[in-house]
Amino acid sequence: MKHRAVKRRSVVLGLGATAGVAAVGGIALSAQASSDTSSAEGSASGSLAFDPDGYTELTTTVTDTAGTDHEVKYHFWKAITYVAKPVDATYQSLNVSVPVEIDGTAVDASNAPILFANSVGGYMPSSVADATGVGAGGMGGGTGGGAPSGAPSASASASASASASASAPGANGNTNATGGALASNQLLALAAGYVVVEPGARGRTLKNSAGEYYGVAPAAIVDLKAAVRYVRANKGRIPGNTDRIVSAGTSAGGALSSLLGASGDSPIYAKYLKELGAADASDAIFATGAWCPITDLEHADGAYEWNWGANSLSTGSQVDQTVSKTLQSQFAEYQAGLKLKGLNGFGALNARNYDEYLVEQYMEPSATAYLTALSDADRATYLAANTFITWKNGKASFTWADFLTHVGARKKNTPAFDAFDLSAGENNLFGKGTVISRHFTAYSLKNDTTGLTATRLDSDVPEMLRLMNPMYFLAEKPNAGRSKHWWIRLGTKDSDTSHTVSANIAAAASGLGDDVDHLYYWDEGHGANTDPGDFIAWIAKVTGHKTRTKTKVKK
Repeated sequence: MKHRAVKRRSVVLGLGATAGVAAVGGIALSAQASSDTSSAEGSASGSLAFDPDGYTELTTTVTDTAGTDHEVKYHFWKAITYVAKPVDATYQSLNVSVPVEIDGTAVDASNAPILFANSVGGYMPSSVADATGVGAGGMGGGTGGGAPSGAPSASASASASASASASAPGANGNTNATGGALASNQLLALAAGYVVVEPGARGRTLKNSAGEYYGVAPAAIVDLKAAVRYVRANKGRIPGNTDRIVSAGTSAGGALSSLLGASGDSPIYAKYLKELGAADASDAIFATGAWCPITDLEHADGAYEWNWGANSLSTGSQVDQTVSKTLQSQFAEYQAGLKLKGLNGFGALNARNYDEYLVEQYMEPSATAYLTALSDADRATYLAANTFITWKNGKASFTWADFLTHVGARKKNTPAFDAFDLSAGENNLFGKGTVISRHFTAYSLKNDTTGLTATRLDSDVPEMLRLMNPMYFLAEKPNAGRSKHWWIRLGTKDSDTSHTVSANIAAAASGLGDDVDHLYYWDEGHGANTDPGDFIAWIAKVTGHKTRTKTKVKK
């Protein structure tokens, strides 16, 4: 038996619930998911067999969205390597948290939904190796200037002397700086009786002693898929319903969560998973939660200029309008080729009507919900300060142009993602070997300012782009193994990417018949999560989770 001493920690979530939301979606005292599981007990063996007794018992206090405290006793498995042949076990490991008692009532999480929450931000490395409990994992290498938090020593893995390059683009956090796991989701899920799995993953800044970047594309998504396979291969050993895995992530982590959901069981990842010794199991997940996903990168520059081209930088200066307009034209061609239809019967989405669609489908409802929740006095004050909004019969209305003015400065220059000087974090994401950064669009390569003489993208780049883009699996070649349930959120003032990126994911998934819950948080920026209680309730709804009260534990 490997049980260890009980520890206690207290966690307070300073989070407001949306109107009418019950605490953590209703605290679940037993985890009973619908039972249409399709596989027998998992086939993991050897180093990939989960040890049911290898936990520490911890106690934490979670304050739910209604302000009520809940004492949760849970079992915590730390830093389990999820592949047989890890490149870097510091990052290729996961933590598991399983509630056993909530507010003195015993819970049985053996068939509970599993929240699979990654902590990736900026496509940087993320590690759970130093976590002391649920929700404590995080990014490594996000500050630049050396090795990421938890970087391995020379003996930690085959990648001796691994480090996060201080010179890697975006390594100082200037690119897609906000990201990583939303700990509120993990904590509220635990307090609702769900199992929480938190995987680490390699990231773009990791470099070994030979100067090779071993966390660039497609390392992060391959790692997350391998982690899902580990969980599913251990069906019957690891607590929770392995057929009811719900992913969650923010920013680049939101992109990876979307990609994980879209690409389930796709064969194009097989060789990469085999190289790692991933478990022989499915990597499909049941549902996807994505906050402000930074994705569809090969089209992101055009989408960004379509959205923010008219907005000045924080300095007050305009970006190069020739570049901006060229990229906007590229977006128009791309969007037309997708042949997507908007939600709620809007019709075909194109560059000419996408502004109308965003205002009607997302922005005005978001503003209406925000204003409705205010007191009469606060609403009057807000409307007086924001005269571009017309408030009539309990609904907000405004124009796209006025909305852009309200948002203000754009966050990024142009091109936003494939920088002409290779300075963007995404350039580093598509690095290869000892090459720290590469172009991944023909336009930026043509306009390169670093002295490159190549006239064509490297031959492997198209494959890397497919491996990293959920739209490939939703629009170009719809994937039967994808998640069929989608929770997508971002702030209306988020200019880290275009608002069309998440809206396209939602439209593509909806067009395939999937269940989509997508909305924007009014006046919130990148990384916002203002309705975590709703997310926990949504998990219960889509997984068929049912609650069952059990007898209080005798003290």
